[in-house]
Amino acid sequence: MYEYKFVKVDLGMSMFESKPKEDYQDVIHKHAAEGWRFIQIFAPSTKGYGSAAYFELIFERSLHYEVTPKS
Repeated sequence: MYEYKFVKVDLGMSMFESKPKEDYQDVIHKHAAEGWRFIQIFAPSTKGYGSAAYFELIFERSLHYEVTPKS
């Protein structure tokens, strides 16, 4: 089994382009150091002119269950 984490990276808007407010590569490296595996990045929402409002980064990591033998 796995657990999943969704991290939102907002995009700031300048006159002609959108720029992430955080460096998404830094976010990925930070989560990898905590045992998370990067799965996907996508822009689920749009604002004016069809540009993304934010990125969503999806991470997964394995859940560790301790199995106790039956008596």
